[in-house]
Amino acid sequence: MDNLQEEINDSRGNSENLTGQIHDQQLNNPHLNSSVETTPKKSSLKSKAKIVTIDRGSKDVKHSDSNDGVKLNDSKSTIRERNAIMFNNELMSDVYFIVGSKGAIKRIPAHKYVLAIGSSVFFAMFNGDLAENKDEVIIPDVEPSAFLIMLKYLYCDTVCLEADTVLATLYAAKKYIVPYLAQACVQFLETSLSYKNACILLSQSCLFEEADLTQRCWEVIDAQAELALEADGFVDIDLSTLKAILSRDTLNIKETVVFDAACRWADAECKRQGLQPSSRSKRIVLGEVIYLIRIPAMSLQEFADGPATSDILTKEEIIDIFVWYSATTKPVLQFPIHSRRGLTPHCCRRFQSSAYRSNQWRYRGRCDSIKFMAEKRIFLAGFGLYGSSTGAANYSVYIKLSQNRVKLAEETAEFFSDGCSKTFPVWFRQPIQCEPNEFYTASAILDGNELSYFGQEGLAEVSCDGIAIQFQCSSDSTNGTGVQGGQIPELIFYHGTI
Repeated sequence: MDNLQEEINDSRGNSENLTGQIHDQQLNNPHLNSSVETTPKKSSLKSKAKIVTIDRGSKDVKHSDSNDGVKLNDSKSTIRERNAIMFNNELMSDVYFIVGSKGAIKRIPAHKYVLAIGSSVFFAMFNGDLAENKDEVIIPDVEPSAFLIMLKYLYCDTVCLEADTVLATLYAAKKYIVPYLAQACVQFLETSLSYKNACILLSQSCLFEEADLTQRCWEVIDAQAELALEADGFVDIDLSTLKAILSRDTLNIKETVVFDAACRWADAECKRQGLQPSSRSKRIVLGEVIYLIRIPAMSLQEFADGPATSDILTKEEIIDIFVWYSATTKPVLQFPIHSRRGLTPHCCRRFQSSAYRSNQWRYRGRCDSIKFMAEKRIFLAGFGLYGSSTGAANYSVYIKLSQNRVKLAEETAEFFSDGCSKTFPVWFRQPIQCEPNEFYTASAILDGNELSYFGQEGLAEVSCDGIAIQFQCSSDSTNGTGVQGGQIPELIFYHGTI
């Protein structure tokens, strides 16, 4: 009995000693003893860092704007909390990863059991038939920051996604088959998607075979093609992505913008290849891609002021195109001669009928506004407006789109009303991206014949081509427009590629 009591006492002493070691590791480990600080660099993605908490028993992904890391307490109530203590901790680690390439290499401790139950690749690496019993594993093709984000997910079920590391994290998640982390990365990219990064994300989504993200990128590029091709990130895409974009028939774009974008890409590609960016070098790096530009779809003046004087085309090509514009018998060109089809705009009509009375609808420089929210991402192109109810009249109009009193776009235009009850479209210069389930305010100020038609029997929710759009009254409206009646009877927008 005395020997048994001594063994019990020794066991307790070892346990207390191990607890003390863990406590010391907690105090010395900056990843556990302080909150995770993230300082996003400049990027074409949204640069706000987020903590993404993923419940492996659920498909839901919850986002929090807090940058707090794992907070330590003396006792942990869940296995996840206890497991998190060992993240990036050398205590009891049985493998080290040498991660990164020259100049950015980091030695990261880990525990084979934790990795093996979270990734089939790690399981095979440590327990499969070809498993190698190594203390160090070299991983040169993954960024250390992305590898740590993946490990943090495997240990803690949380991951901090940043704009400047999310693509590298997606690569790591794909390589080691961590599907929930990959899903969180794709969702982050989709919510960060805009014309500024759509082309580069298109290139990456094709590389990672993310079909849904690819489709979202195409929706942005099609609807906001001119903005997307003029964005700084366009010149960083690869040749195959350039071909795919220039081949696209649904781009809403002037062909002069396509030509200028191709020239900018060629200039950047020459520098990447160490070539002098001369006209000849640009033509060489473009290769057959030049024949995807629909030069005959330009006006004669646009061609003369642009491609004809750029030195990108050969003299023979310039002569043939000039002849094509003017001759009855046209030469055969290598360039496509038909304009791009573009997107067909959708029109959401919120009134069931229209009317006019002798004492309304009057303007006098007052603002008509209505709030709206779509269940899917749309690209607002303009408004349909009512015109004169007392005969033909000219109108000048100011339209604006805002959100939370922040102006997103504005435009001034003129239109002629022939006195009928039909609406007249007024367009923004470029379509504006409107995120799903967020309210925006559409406003219009008309100047012209004071009496006009107005809408009545308004609907609070309208289903337009499979997209539900809700309407609410706006406090910006000073001329009587609301959900039940008034002006701004139509929202004109793009969505998808149909």
